[in-house]
Amino acid sequence: QVQLVESGGGLVQAGGSLRLSCAASGSISSIHAMGWYRQAPGKQREVVATISSGSYTYYADAVKGRFTISRDNSKNTVYLQMHSLKPEDTAVYYCNLATTWGIYWGQGTQVTVSS
Repeated sequence: QVQLVESGGGLVQAGGSLRLSCAASGSISSIHAMGWYRQAPGKQREVVATISSGSYTYYADAVKGRFTISRDNSKNTVYLQMHSLKPEDTAVYYCNLATTWGIYWGQGTQVTVSS
């Protein structure tokens, strides 16, 4: 059983910063990538950023230059540092873990950016 526990969401003013964390636990092996996705009300879930086992990173165009994804392999933890937040970044952010054996999701953490 794999569990992903997210933390760090909250309410912030436009221009502010937040740091999300996601810790994976359980029977984890052969990790291919970890990442963050988000879903705003009435919209489909979309990728925000991913980081592979080789530390290659991908960012959605909407967050390039503002968000940074990183991981601590020793802790099976992935982070998302978010700067210069905008109201359009408001969404539920989900952690994602891709392994040889399956894809796993966290429960989501709310990020709300006020204008």
